[in-house]
Amino acid sequence: MKVTLDIDSDYEETKVTIHCNEVDESIKEILDFLKGKKTEFLVGKDGEMQHIIRPDAVHYFHTENEGVVAVTSEGSYMLREKLYELEEMLSSSKFIRLSKSVIANLHELNRFEASFNGTLCVHFKSGTKEYVSRTYVHGIKEALKLNRRKNG
Repeated sequence: MKVTLDIDSDYEETKVTIHCNEVDESIKEILDFLKGKKTEFLVGKDGEMQHIIRPDAVHYFHTENEGVVAVTSEGSYMLREKLYELEEMLSSSKFIRLSKSVIANLHELNRFEASFNGTLCVHFKSGTKEYVSRTYVHGIKEALKLNRRKNG
């Protein structure tokens, strides 16, 4: 990767331009950094107890009873944030939308299988599974590098 820095007191504002032939993990990380997408922790409720949750510990987020639940190996916790807010806050190189009601941690995925109706069934390391709706299949395939053409 080639990096060029141009410092000039005549510039009124900072402008960042990235030239690339594809958006890979390193580009996503740079974009997340520039957008400030480095959420250190979330606060979730389990009954009356408030728990501090590291986003990396979350297997997936899903909507439930008009709220959002973070599922971890330690348990499930109700969050204040809406799903779309989490999507904006979390690193796009680590978290991906599976459906209107689910955002998954890519590092917690174990395997997946194609369903007969064009969706994917994603299995997490925890043993749970969720379905990727057709709208989001292309995005998950891109994130998992499944759309690459084979040579020869």
